[in-house]
Amino acid sequence: MSFTQLLVPTYTQMLKALAGWLDKAQLQFPDTGSEALLTARLAPDMFPLSTQIRFACVQAQEAVFRLQGKPFPASIGELVDEGRDAGEQPGSMAEAIARIEETIALLEKLSPNALDKDPDEPIAHELPNGMVLDLTAEQYARDWALGQFYFHLMTAYAILRSEKVELGKADYIPHMFPYIRADTIPNS
Repeated sequence: MSFTQLLVPTYTQMLKALAGWLDKAQLQFPDTGSEALLTARLAPDMFPLSTQIRFACVQAQEAVFRLQGKPFPASIGELVDEGRDAGEQPGSMAEAIARIEETIALLEKLSPNALDKDPDEPIAHELPNGMVLDLTAEQYARDWALGQFYFHLMTAYAILRSEKVELGKADYIPHMFPYIRADTIPNS
């Protein structure tokens, strides 16, 4: 399986699920109730929902540019800054959903082999604190790009659940519904 075949569908389907969770939150908490969710946290030392959404988008976008060997556009830095400042300025649900849609649009524009490279190609990944991870492209995709994306995605899911948004397994895996055998669906 190529990096493009692994990452692009994974990011796309899960970002669409994330947008669905936010839509559901807006329906369950109309008016300003859903906006207040953006400042919710699982723990005092963790980033709020607004940051988790933005950082999930950052992880997907960074992987796109890093695996193509391209410099990050300024928009990624802006998204990181928005995420870091989200405790003070969480933005709106509309803005959060727009960030998800922008990321999905970037993914959908990629060619079928856009992220494919030699799995052993070295990637030096510098963290914001100055530490550098020396990885192969395969290690980066498997151990960092997917892991970090799912961390922020699952934290967003957990925040929404902890704030009483009615989400369940079906909301997490809506992309799996087309694979269900019709004759195995329960009648009740």
